[in-house]
Amino acid sequence: MDYFIIVVTTVAGLYFHGWLYVRIRRWMDRDLALSLAGKDEGKRAYMLAQLARAHAQKIRRRDLSQWLEAAATGYPGR
Repeated sequence: MDYFIIVVTTVAGLYFHGWLYVRIRRWMDRDLALSLAGKDEGKRAYMLAQLARAHAQKIRRRDLSQWLEAAATGYPGR
């Protein structure tokens, strides 16, 4: 019974850490996109759409910053 408790708590802890890691990465990506948009609400929506597009295209995380910067320069507003 002791081993069962250890296994259950270890698996739960690993799952929680994995979930937290994924959530923090998503928050960081969202914050990056919104920081490139500034205070313009239209550009904020545009950048969030571009972030979703980058995820759909499976842009690597290391290339995401440059990809979003290029997308921000292509904003059709103003």
